[in-house]
Amino acid sequence: MRKKRILLLSEGFGAGHTQAAQALSVSLRQYYPGLTTRVIELGAFLHPTLFPWIFNAYRRTVSTKPHLYGKLYRFQYMKSLNPLTQLALHRILYSQTDEVIRQLRPDVIVCTHPFPNLVVSRLKKSGLSIPLCTVITDYDAHGTWVSSEVNRYMVSTAEVKQKLVNRGIPADRIQITGIPIHPSFWQHNNREEIRLQYGLKRMPTVLVMGGGWGLFDNDLFMDDLIKWREHIQLIICLGRNERTLQQLSNDPRFQHPHIKLLGFTKEIDKLMDVSHLLITKPGGITCTEGLVKGIPMLFYKPIPGQEEENMQYFLDQGFGEPIISGQTIDVRMRQMILEFASDQEIDGIRPSLQSNPDDNYDPRSCSQAIIELLN
Repeated sequence: MRKKRILLLSEGFGAGHTQAAQALSVSLRQYYPGLTTRVIELGAFLHPTLFPWIFNAYRRTVSTKPHLYGKLYRFQYMKSLNPLTQLALHRILYSQTDEVIRQLRPDVIVCTHPFPNLVVSRLKKSGLSIPLCTVITDYDAHGTWVSSEVNRYMVSTAEVKQKLVNRGIPADRIQITGIPIHPSFWQHNNREEIRLQYGLKRMPTVLVMGGGWGLFDNDLFMDDLIKWREHIQLIICLGRNERTLQQLSNDPRFQHPHIKLLGFTKEIDKLMDVSHLLITKPGGITCTEGLVKGIPMLFYKPIPGQEEENMQYFLDQGFGEPIISGQTIDVRMRQMILEFASDQEIDGIRPSLQSNPDDNYDPRSCSQAIIELLN
């Protein structure tokens, strides 16, 4: 008997969309071993030369002209892409998608980015009968996600569900599952072993993420942060931004035994377990990972649009605060030092969602919602 196949389609416009797809892939195979999964960044897969250039241009625009991006986000907020744009997207960028689907023969298609979601929706209008599941990876529902052809939406909160209902999506097609994250974030790691692995000390520790999105282009922010290096341990994750990693490695200010500079790593879950504070851009995936780990957060300059909505959700829930000025960092550092001096370990600072009885945040919810489409 042929194994059931699930195709997960994403795009590289920010790492979060593909992280969600990969997290779902791992979860599905972990909870349902009889499945076969495949994750594809559709644009890069079909156009490996063109799309990396498009992704880099997008990143530069978002980093250097965030207000322009915010205007475009708000202008399109209540609308799907117009039919002409959808047609162009389909023909110019994804004309081969139908052939990919025919070759892979999935039983369910899952989209974690609006672009492949629009393309598959268009194929369904033309006769494709494969169920389509759409995972919204932020704490908001932009109009580009909306399509009547989607069989199931998976969303983070009841507020996001209501936004979709207000846009005409039937409520029974929307399931509140939380944003999917890798199963490793639901596990408890041995902190002493992690400190030994990374050469860390048992002291107040701050995890800083987002180096690929201009977080370290601001000298004032860096000065406000590293002036605490005698009292605070800093773990700075720069992802695949090798240029900035090299620059910081050569910067005397960062050559300190309490500063750990890291490139790309798959062990963010472990680093969160030994950290007392997360400083990050408010992306949906990273913030959800921090929420599940129960780590308080400081948010740095949200990109106008979905990051603002993400940040507002976490502010409303009391799980973080925005960095208004260097004083925000100073106050939080002093508080953390006092908490640590009182022997308050991480678990005493914020409760983790692992103790939350709400079934919507069960780590299996996302996988179960997809499996139901197979039956």
